[in-house]
Amino acid sequence: MIRNISPEGSDPSDSADSASRTPDVSDPTSVPVKPAVSVLMVRDGERGLEVFVQHRVTTMDFAAGVVVFPGGRVDAFDEEVAKTIEVPNADVHRQAWSKSSIAEVADGWRVLLATAVREVEEETGSVLDPAALKPWANWVTPVGRPKRFDTYFYTVSAAPGSAPHHQTTEADNSEWLPVNEILIDESEGRLKLMRPTLFLMNELSTFDSATQIAEAQKTIDPVRPEVPGNHG
Repeated sequence: MIRNISPEGSDPSDSADSASRTPDVSDPTSVPVKPAVSVLMVRDGERGLEVFVQHRVTTMDFAAGVVVFPGGRVDAFDEEVAKTIEVPNADVHRQAWSKSSIAEVADGWRVLLATAVREVEEETGSVLDPAALKPWANWVTPVGRPKRFDTYFYTVSAAPGSAPHHQTTEADNSEWLPVNEILIDESEGRLKLMRPTLFLMNELSTFDSATQIAEAQKTIDPVRPEVPGNHG
C-alpha cells in the first residue's frame, strides 16, 4: 500500500519552507523522478536527542535556505561502488524497501547504501559503516514540481569519535542541534523545513535516545503526496 498524507492546507507543515517554492511545470509528466538518499545522523546530547543538519544557502535553485539532512542524488559512481557493498543484514534492507521503486532495481539497496556513504563523507567528512545505516522512510516529490526526487532516508547513530563537520558549498552552515529546539524554531519562523524534513523531525522527537531509534521496528510505506506544496 502506498501511503498518502494530507494535501497542504490541512497538513501541519503548511508553514514550512515557503522560500523553496518554484513554479509548477506545464507538463508534469515530463519531469523525471531521480533517486536520492538522505541520512539522519543522531546522537544523545545534553539538551536531548540531537541530529546533524545543514542550512542550505539561499541561492540554491532547490530548497533554498532550508534545513536539511546530509544527502544527495544517486550517480553512476554509486552504481559501481554498490557492487562492493556487503552487510550482514542484507535481508533487512531488501525488506525495508520492498514497497519502494528501488526494489525494481537489481541490488538497488546496495546502490542506496553506496550513495549514503559517499554523500555523507563528501558533505560532512564522516565515513559511515554501511552496516550501521537503518532504513527509515521513503518520500517521493509529488507530480507538478519542476524537480522530483524519490528520496530514501536512513538513520544512523553517531559513532564514538565521529566528528561530522561542515564541508559542503550547498550549505552555509552544518551543526548538531537538539530535535526539539529545531521544531520550536520552525514553529516560530526562525527555521524553514521541507515537508518530509518536518515530518521526520516530529517523528524523531518521539524518541528519547539514539539507542531507541536504532532499536525501533520500522515498516516503510512510500509517502507520495498527491498535491504539490510550497516545499515539495
